[in-house]
Amino acid sequence: MNIFFEESGSFKAGTILSQQGESYQVELPGGRRSKIKGRDVLLRFESPSPAELIKQADALSQEIDMSFLWECAPAEEFPFATLAGEYFGEGASVPQQAALALALQGSPVYFRRKGRGQYQRAPQEQLQAALAGLARKQQQAALQAEYAEQLVAGHLPDALKGKELQLLFKPDKNTIEWKALDAASMTTGKTQAEIMLACGGISSPRAYHEAGFLYEYFPRGTGFPDVGPAHVPTGDLPLADVQAFSIDDITTTEIDDALSIQELPDGLLRVGIHIAAPALGIERGDAIDEIARTRMSTVYSPGDKITMLPDAIVDAYTLKEGAARPALSLYVIVKADNYDLVATETRAEMVPISANLRHNELDATITAEALADGSGEYPHKRELRLLWPFAQAMFAKRQAARLGYGLRPEVHNRTDFNFYIDGDHVTISPRMRGAPLDLIVAEMAILANSTWGKLLAECGVPGIYRAQRAYGVNRTRMQTSAAPHEGLGVEQYAWSTSPLRRYVDLVNQWQLLACARHGITAKLAAPFKPKDADLYAAVSSFEAAYAAYAEHQSRMERYWCLRWLLQENKRQVQASVLKGDTVRLNEAPLTVIAPGLGAHARGTQILLDVLSVDVVTLTVSLRVAQVLGAGAGALAEVDDSDDDGGEGGEGGENNEGGGNGEGGDGPEAGGDDSTDAQDGSASAAPETGGDDVPGTAPLAATASASGAETAASQTAC
Repeated sequence: MNIFFEESGSFKAGTILSQQGESYQVELPGGRRSKIKGRDVLLRFESPSPAELIKQADALSQEIDMSFLWECAPAEEFPFATLAGEYFGEGASVPQQAALALALQGSPVYFRRKGRGQYQRAPQEQLQAALAGLARKQQQAALQAEYAEQLVAGHLPDALKGKELQLLFKPDKNTIEWKALDAASMTTGKTQAEIMLACGGISSPRAYHEAGFLYEYFPRGTGFPDVGPAHVPTGDLPLADVQAFSIDDITTTEIDDALSIQELPDGLLRVGIHIAAPALGIERGDAIDEIARTRMSTVYSPGDKITMLPDAIVDAYTLKEGAARPALSLYVIVKADNYDLVATETRAEMVPISANLRHNELDATITAEALADGSGEYPHKRELRLLWPFAQAMFAKRQAARLGYGLRPEVHNRTDFNFYIDGDHVTISPRMRGAPLDLIVAEMAILANSTWGKLLAECGVPGIYRAQRAYGVNRTRMQTSAAPHEGLGVEQYAWSTSPLRRYVDLVNQWQLLACARHGITAKLAAPFKPKDADLYAAVSSFEAAYAAYAEHQSRMERYWCLRWLLQENKRQVQASVLKGDTVRLNEAPLTVIAPGLGAHARGTQILLDVLSVDVVTLTVSLRVAQVLGAGAGALAEVDDSDDDGGEGGEGGENNEGGGNGEGGDGPEAGGDDSTDAQDGSASAAPETGGDDVPGTAPLAATASASGAETAASQTAC
């Protein structure tokens, strides 16, 4: 005897092996045995076989007209066998009855299950609504299939136009557009981004990487609202009796800092560190402040940048040569013989800027030897020759402090890289860290930030500090009270020297102006009072934005490194071992994995075969061709001071491209004082940002420029 029964919500058929009370031991067509309760049995039959019954029932159920069946069914609850008699006629066969049960069970739109073998037809209103819904789904499925076919064929459906970024970066996975894109991706084995690039939805891999960042952080575009003319209070400021000069890369326009030095009687020197002072014309809570607080920092990437402040504000306050510019100046009086500190003074004033010196033009001329023996001709030669030994003395004092904290001295044998973008062509130029101009600017900025941090603390005015412990978790942090920065070897460190490019520097400049003007009563006049909730919020928002911007910068640097490999048709590259199978190329700041490298000492030179490069997924496939051994590769002698807990990029204050020290605390986009203050970074990380490049449109199809600003070339306050 065979039975047709229900098990786990589906219908099955099997042969009875034995019966025990109301339970049956049944063997299914596949050989599996199951215990079935009598109440689950719907039909008993001798023939056909269980397997044949299921086969015939499936075939017959496909032929049943469900609309007609619904009309035949009574309004009240009924057993399936009764309806089978109505539909097939009296004496319906076992396969026909089973077929009707399968049809009823598989059509919940038409019939509702009320119990085992019992059904009731759906009310007419609900049936019509459900059928309309099914029709819509079928139509959507057809559209989805059509869209997917077009995408596979390399055509962008009209329905997807204008939705490219949303589909790639913030998709609603319930829409047919995304389902079509996903289906096309699965069909072709390509990523959604590759599909979109192939059909022209995104113009290029570069545009794709830029668009993802802009869509997330600048959804309304990178332009600025109209804020009117910049307010520059020049008439209220005294004129400084100095001729200051800045030191930057050729492409820098946000010139935050300048230097001056004067010889005084009695063997003293008066060193001036002059910082652009937008805080004089921007007030807390005004329209410009709202813009700066929203952006928090200038965003840098090779060949491109998105400024924190509108161009009119930058133009009004940048320390451009040829005129006196508003600045917050720190004057340091030191002894000329041993550079011991005698006195400091902070004041707001108009500072004459006599020259904007450029690394690109002077690095080859202004060497340590030339500064020592007086050879060569270059602007502000006398001032630079006075600043050079002072900067060396400041560096030596910081190294002594580092040793006191248990750290090793900083190492200046790393290589930085400049990115210069012209259209889709990239030039990557190495630049050794530790040039005299780097050290001068770095030490002056560290001196300013540490001195001003101390001034804020002495006046009881809260500021935003960078603090760092030598060891332990969460070594580096931002806080509103003074604490040592052990990596830099200073007792306190308040970012104050890039107010055109970082919001925390602008905040600190407001506080410093209050100190300069009001002295011990400054905490009553400062825009931010102690325990101001907005100050804590600014710290939190800045850290989040800064990390995101640094990640974007790092991503774009990797993109351009991979583009460079393709552009130069590199089949083999030389690299230096960092740790394990992680290596860094000698000719570009690209860190990759070399599979199967084995154990080698840090700095070991290896030759790699370049097998493939993918600028969409930002991956490169390499193979070890030869181990060259310890050599004089560009990065063979790497700085290992990251083991001491250094904070990568804490220097580099004028690095418009940002600091990106791999071995330290993390990428400090925008740097802090100079790349020479990389107190623990072990990489030759690219810290770039095209200074003269305007903000780009979301797809950034044409965003490019000649030149970029790098950590090494932007080492100023």
